[in-house]
Amino acid sequence: MEISGKIKVLNETQTIGASGFRKREVVIITNEQYPQTLLIEFVQDKCDMLNDFKIGEDVTIAINLRGREYQNPNGEVRYFNTFQGWKLQREGEDIGPPPPPLLIEDAEDGDLPF
Repeated sequence: MEISGKIKVLNETQTIGASGFRKREVVIITNEQYPQTLLIEFVQDKCDMLNDFKIGEDVTIAINLRGREYQNPNGEVRYFNTFQGWKLQREGEDIGPPPPPLLIEDAEDGDLPF
């Protein structure tokens, strides 16, 4: 899925917890009759993709939609959605297809790729 719009906010990379988890958020305003303001997060090595972009640029972002369930201490269940970016291009550039999954057959000598 892709979302296009103008960069409104470009936050710095945050490091969370002792594990060193990294995330960086960008806010875009879509270019449509009723513009939407959307928060998109990039995680781990994808954070660095935002380094060459600036507020005001028109971009297209390839995203995955993530969802999760949370139960608070009172037992109430809430649901949250996140747009997670995995590729970013300036408007008009070809974003291309997602990378193919690594198949076990692709590994040399039948070894697993990890």
